[in-house]
Parts: sequence; C-alpha cells; structure tokens
Amino acid sequence: MTQRVELATVMDRLAVDGIVTEYAAAVNEGDWDAYRRLFTEDGRADYRTAGGIEGTAAEVARWLARSLERFELCQHLIVNRQVRIDLLDQNPGDTAVLRADYVTPMRLAGTREEEDTAPDLVCGGRSSFGLVRTEEGWRLRQVVVEELWRRSPEHRDAPTAAT
Repeated sequence: MTQRVELATVMDRLAVDGIVTEYAAAVNEGDWDAYRRLFTEDGRADYRTAGGIEGTAAEVARWLARSLERFELCQHLIVNRQVRIDLLDQNPGDTAVLRADYVTPMRLAGTREEEDTAPDLVCGGRSSFGLVRTEEGWRLRQVVVEELWRRSPEHRDAPTAAT
C-alpha cells in the first residue's frame, strides 16, 4: 500500500470508531434523534438476545426510549474494538465492520440512597456494527447486540432492558 492509501485507511478507521462512540453517547444520553441520524435510511438494529426487538433505527430507538426511561443512569461502555475496512482494488472500500465488547451498568431511578452508587443492573456482551460510507460520511447499516451475561442484585427483579 502507498502512504496515501495507508493514511486514508487510518482516517476511515478513526471515522468508523467515532460513529460507534457517538452511538454509545446517544444511548447514554437518551438522544434518540442523534441515534437515528447515525443510521442509513435502511439501517437496522437487533437487540433480541437482550430481551429487545429487531427493527429499523426508528423502531429500535422507540423501544430503547421506553426500556431505559426507568433508569436514572446508563453507561454504555464499548471496548476492545476491532475494525475492518473492506478493500477494493487495494484501496479502502466503502464498507466496514466494527466488533466490540460492551459493559452497561444501569441504576433504576429513585431506588438508591445517596451514599449507595452501585448499579442495579449490569449486562455485557458483544456488538457488531456494519457501516457504509455515504455522502454524509460513515453511517451504521446494521447493529447486532449479543448479550452474554447479566447481573442484578438478588433482592430485586431487574426489568429487561438492553443498550
């Protein structure tokens, strides 16, 4: 690869990583307009392994908004990111996949004393983000969440919610 191609690939990797960071921030902040804008027009998300739905970005945003309204705190942490930019004739292509692990601690609204900051629910798993280059930049075409574990205090019934 030439230096120009290597630079383009690095720039694409940073842009793809940035979209996934924006995705996590939109979920954490409950900014569902921003969440929807990160997707292509035909973009879809699948949260079924976490007790959720599969659907368009708008459908999933509505489900997330309802599911997360009972929580006062949600920290969607996306780590161990692996980015693959597809190549086309030895040049960076227009599709990418980012696979990552996630950990999401959440605290139910109004259930804790001020000194108790422990989360009520923590879940973790892996997410796969399919991205495509558009005229507006990189956008999500597909998000698949694979919840692998969930922990909640034994004395509480934790509602099903995923991020």
